[in-house]
Amino acid sequence: MIEVRDLHFHYAGGPSVLSGLNLRIDQGDRLGLYGENGAGKTTLFHLIMGLEFPGQGRVICFGEPRTTEAEFQDVRPRIGLLFQDAEDQLFCPTVLEDVAFGPLNQGCRRAAAEERVQEALEKVGLPGFEDRRIHTLSGGEKKRIAIAGLLAMKPDVLLLDEPAAQLDAAGLEILRTILRDWHGALVIASHRPVVFKETVTREVFLKNGVITG
Repeated sequence: MIEVRDLHFHYAGGPSVLSGLNLRIDQGDRLGLYGENGAGKTTLFHLIMGLEFPGQGRVICFGEPRTTEAEFQDVRPRIGLLFQDAEDQLFCPTVLEDVAFGPLNQGCRRAAAEERVQEALEKVGLPGFEDRRIHTLSGGEKKRIAIAGLLAMKPDVLLLDEPAAQLDAAGLEILRTILRDWHGALVIASHRPVVFKETVTREVFLKNGVITG
């Protein structure tokens, strides 16, 4: 489903972040991507989504090389990216508007989109939150709403960047349940392997700009 080959990347004026990284994600993969803070996990996800572009190497999504903004347009609805900080992901005034945003942009009718919202909010343990204002939510609630937004899009792949951040014990258990029931491909980026040990079936480590393990 996703393959990256010989990826090299550095931010302007900064050191190299990725130095020839290779990774393949197949249908049904449940991958733990581990590394210290600053190892390049977020950068890798951004390259897969076309939010950044490599200095060298190839990004292949769903069988097609992707090198331009236009070529990533049909990739993004099929990959749900969870940002580390929910504040970076939520931008509508209410929960209903935010969670419905993705399905509506996929072409869902309003009624169908609202059904997806209700279903997703049930899964994240926040039913009845449709009319809540985003700015009134706690950090953990915002994270769960961000997850609901991904589930409502029904993507083929989930890329979760430090998904345990901001979640309390109850929220983390809800997330684990969601992931146990998830049937698409899954990549969890974390600096704490033990948190998702029972959720993934394969583990790799990102260090010095390359994948090991």
